[in-house]
Amino acid sequence: MLIVGLTGSIGMGKSTAAAYFRLRSIAVIDADAEVHKLYEGVAVEPIEVAFPGATRNGKVDRPALSAILLQRPEGFKVLEAIVHPLVQAAERDALQAENRRAAAMAVLEIPLLYETGGESRVDVVVVVSAPGEVQRRRVLERPGMTAEKLDAILARQISDTEKRRRADFVVDTGGTLAETEAQIDDILKSLEGRDGTAYTRCWA
Repeated sequence: MLIVGLTGSIGMGKSTAAAYFRLRSIAVIDADAEVHKLYEGVAVEPIEVAFPGATRNGKVDRPALSAILLQRPEGFKVLEAIVHPLVQAAERDALQAENRRAAAMAVLEIPLLYETGGESRVDVVVVVSAPGEVQRRRVLERPGMTAEKLDAILARQISDTEKRRRADFVVDTGGTLAETEAQIDDILKSLEGRDGTAYTRCWA
């Protein structure tokens, strides 16, 4: 089974690309979706201990946690130490399920793939990218997003230029949806029949 890492900075079109992989009947394991589950489950207690006031009614209060982290940027490393092992355990379970059904390919959608060394756990990296002005417009249209929050997020992410340089494939999402999907089709064509080693090395 070939494991594809799908990544890119905030607002670059990861969700759009992931939706198209799914449309092509390829499983996409979404790290952010796993975090959402953890924020309503096993991660709640350790996060409240590390960040008092960051939970409410048995769930992580994401705006409250974000506000704490804006004041305490060093807290990101603490949060990552809590959440990342739990996310990787969920990813392992999902990949093992795909392997059992003899899937030829699975996609790990990981926003901070390079930042967490995740490229060593996949066979191929696909980076989604768009012009900076398009990125900012998309992100600032999101509810509750501010320029300050966006700048704080970008400060924690490797630059788009560096991600593009390190990628095996780059999908430019700055054009039409059809153009984005055509680029993914080309990638899938070039990966057809290719097997990987990451599953055996990291996930089996």
